[in-house]
Amino acid sequence: MHYKQKSDPNSLYDEDDPQFWEDIYLADDAGWDLEGPTPIFSELADQFPKGDLCIIGCGRGYDAITFAKRGFNVTAVDFAPSPIFSLKKMADQAKIKMNILEKDIFTLLPDHESSFDYVIEQTCFCAIHPSHREDYRMMAQGILRSGGHLVGLWFPLDKDLNEGGPPYGTNIDEVKSIFHPNWEIMREEFPEHSIKPRKGREKLIIFKKVDGGVK
Repeated sequence: MHYKQKSDPNSLYDEDDPQFWEDIYLADDAGWDLEGPTPIFSELADQFPKGDLCIIGCGRGYDAITFAKRGFNVTAVDFAPSPIFSLKKMADQAKIKMNILEKDIFTLLPDHESSFDYVIEQTCFCAIHPSHREDYRMMAQGILRSGGHLVGLWFPLDKDLNEGGPPYGTNIDEVKSIFHPNWEIMREEFPEHSIKPRKGREKLIIFKKVDGGVK
C-alpha cells in the first residue's frame, strides 16, 4: 500500500488531514478497502442484539450497509469526501436509512456522548498517529453507553511501531493496556474467516464499557 504524502500546515501529521486520505481514494490506492463487507462483521451482525451502532473511519461503508440491513440503527463516520459520497450512493440505491457523517471522529464528542450500544473498529486505530491513541480511547468510551461494546478488528499485528505508518503497527498488549480500566474483554480470537492477506495479522477483541466513566 502506498501513501501519497500531503501536508496540511494546520495538522501535526499528514493523516490528520482529510485531504491526505482523499488523495488516496482518488488515486484508487485504498489497499484497506475490501470492496465488500468484512467477513467477521457479517457474522456478528447476525449474532448481536439490535441497537445503535457507530462505525468510525467507515470508508466506503460496506460494513455500515451490512449492519443496517440486519436492522441496526447505524451511524457511519469518515472525514474523507469520496468514501462518504460512495456510501450515500450505496445507501440510496439500497433504500437504506442511516446517519452518514463527514466528520473527524475526534469531534464526535460532546454531541454524541453515550449515544451508541456498539462502536465498530476496523483499520481506524492503525490509521491515526500513535500519539492520538489515548484520544481514541476517550472518544470510544465517551460515545458508548454504559454496557456498550467496542468491537475491534485490531490490525496490523505484524508491524512494529518503529516502522512508521500509516498503517501503524498494533500490539495486542498495548491495545489491552489502553482499554483498561473501565473495560472488560468479552471475546478475543483470530477470526476463522479473515481474508487471506490478513490471516493471523488481525485479531478480534470485543471490549465492554463498564461503569466508571471517562478518565
